[in-house]
Amino acid sequence: MADKAAREEDAIHGVVERLNDAFSGAHGQAEVEAAVAQAHASFADRPVREFVPVLVERKARSILKDHAADADEA
Repeated sequence: MADKAAREEDAIHGVVERLNDAFSGAHGQAEVEAAVAQAHASFADRPVREFVPVLVERKARSILKDHAADADEA
């Protein structure tokens, strides 16, 4: 069980790294980490964990895109 949790955490760190690279011009590292944490927390009560990192990346990417669009409109 701990092995699965460690793999998930490693995958989430990978998500943070990929999104930092993808959004480095629009968002700081703290913003990316906050978006990933928010997305990850939204799946905390889900019993099936295999796809959580993929879902977290999609949701965090959406959050960051929405924030970038809001900043462009301001």
